[in-house]
Amino acid sequence: MTEIKYKLIRSRRRTIGLEVRTEGVIVRAPLHTPMAEIEDFMRRNAEWIRKHDEKAEKRRKEQAELEPLTMEEIRAIAEKASKVIPERVRYYAPLIGVTYGRITIRNQRSKWGSCSAKGNLNFNCLLMLAPPEVLDSVVVHELCHRKYMDHSKDFYAEVLRVFPEYRKWDRWLKEEGHLILSRMKV
Repeated sequence: MTEIKYKLIRSRRRTIGLEVRTEGVIVRAPLHTPMAEIEDFMRRNAEWIRKHDEKAEKRRKEQAELEPLTMEEIRAIAEKASKVIPERVRYYAPLIGVTYGRITIRNQRSKWGSCSAKGNLNFNCLLMLAPPEVLDSVVVHELCHRKYMDHSKDFYAEVLRVFPEYRKWDRWLKEEGHLILSRMKV
């Protein structure tokens, strides 16, 4: 078996955890876990790591082929988002039965949206590069946080009541969204 290279992060956690990212393999372990135990964990999970590393390698290649967005393109996308996203929020808020505060459009490298305790909504302008259903799924998700500031069963029941195809488009964003975010290299 070939040796698996990984970054080890020790913390006050209770169990050993594993992540395979486009940047590489990350192992998270309790502070005093012996290296022999970590290495044994890596051997037992080698096949899982290999499978997920192949997926990550595919993502790395896809990302490398994409052209980064220029500042002009980002500005145009943000301008379009500042018109389209508030429209979608105005459409869905009454269906959910909630109010909201300020809507902010940002160009972020990781988050798609957020909702503050005061009801202010933040959205990533790059949602404009995704299918419209993805934008709607994120808008509904954030607006449902106005009723439930968690990810409980009740929260997801409300999301699915308003947007029955939520899971399909959330999966799309999890599987394909990294390609959109990787274009934000400016």
